[in-house]
Amino acid sequence: MATTSFPDASPRKHHRDTQPALPALSATLRNTPRSAPASRAVCTVRSFPDNLVITSAEPEFARPFGLSSGEICGYGLLELLHAAVPDRLREQFVALSSGRQPRFTEKVTGKDGTGVSFHAEMTAIAVRGLAGGTSGAVVLLHHPAAAAPGPAAPAPVAPPPVTRPVAHDGPLLSALDAQVLEGVARGESTVQLASRLYLSRQGIEYRIGQMLRRFDTPNRPALVSRAHALGMFADGQWPPRVLPERVKP
Repeated sequence: MATTSFPDASPRKHHRDTQPALPALSATLRNTPRSAPASRAVCTVRSFPDNLVITSAEPEFARPFGLSSGEICGYGLLELLHAAVPDRLREQFVALSSGRQPRFTEKVTGKDGTGVSFHAEMTAIAVRGLAGGTSGAVVLLHHPAAAAPGPAAPAPVAPPPVTRPVAHDGPLLSALDAQVLEGVARGESTVQLASRLYLSRQGIEYRIGQMLRRFDTPNRPALVSRAHALGMFADGQWPPRVLPERVKP
């Protein structure tokens, strides 16, 4: 669904039955400034009459708030995270939902279960629905690495290369399906996908429908979330690109 305004959020948990939960996902963006590697901290949100409601979240997203991935569903995102400038996040989400921007990144502050503040970097990506309007958003939270206290360490030793764990339960896609999934992940509508890939709108919808069933997801935001969670996309890359090993030869 497309929304055009986000009134002031009041700190409360909304009734979870008012919105169906969506599977959640994680990804990083190449041209998003980052001070540290991102954890798999991701959630999906939908507009609510008076807030942005979290409909699904990875455990890594909920844990800093002292909540489980189930408990955090139904909370308003803007009551959990705040920018340095008042109303900045709300204004950014208004632009996101109205289509004026496909994504944004902001420095945010939240509080853990004991009331201690923590700092992070939040990236929100719009996902479009069948009619081309914004149907939801995927929100990624990047936590900076904590600096180690104490005296300076001896001469640094180069650490071994960090290998991103690869999920092995994700499906293999055809080259065309991979292009369709990439387009959905960057917010392209059915008409835009059909024009770019030289397919009919019915052909695009058919392929998206097949992927919804294969990924066991109810809609496009959930499809993008599940694909990220399964490690289908390359890390640190925007626009999103499906990993070569996830594409059938």
